[in-house]
Amino acid sequence: MKILCLLASPRPKGNSAAIAKRFCDKAESLGAQVKIYSLNRLNYRGCQGCMTCKTKLDHCVLKDDLTEVLNAVFDTDVLVLATPVYFGDITAQLKGFIDRTYSLYVPDFLTRANPSRLSPGKRLVFIQTQAQSEKMYADIYPKYELFFLFHAFKDNILIRACNVRELGDIHSRDDVFKLAEAAAEKIFQQEQASQ
Repeated sequence: MKILCLLASPRPKGNSAAIAKRFCDKAESLGAQVKIYSLNRLNYRGCQGCMTCKTKLDHCVLKDDLTEVLNAVFDTDVLVLATPVYFGDITAQLKGFIDRTYSLYVPDFLTRANPSRLSPGKRLVFIQTQAQSEKMYADIYPKYELFFLFHAFKDNILIRACNVRELGDIHSRDDVFKLAEAAAEKIFQQEQASQ
């Protein structure tokens, strides 16, 4: 099983990164191959709306650090997106990546039964941390999961940690780390059962 993990926080040892690390460590201990990118360390632009990926190419025309990441999405079985909430939404780093996944849709994606260039059956693990209570920002995951469902990701998992404001607050939340480990075990077991 291949796992691609994208850390979207500008803080490399932030709360969302710590949860992602626990998930990835558990998955590796079960035999998964894990590749991690810290989006904040990459140099890339957001989607330019040029439509070249729909008219002339089968990939994004931009050549930057995100090119390698987008190519890795094709090969992965599980995509992990780890983000804190900034101003009521995902970070700009993650939004830039998600916008660029528009290039992964086929030209006539609005009318196709399979609108994505990706092979079906991939899984999404969405890790969201926030300073506020769970009453706030519950709309973030469903909004972005919709795009990944359109890419044929299935049986997706949300790991959400609320009331973690300061750097390191997550380390007192063993409940969230247990959720991360349980998610890795569940995905690994389902992957083994499908082979």
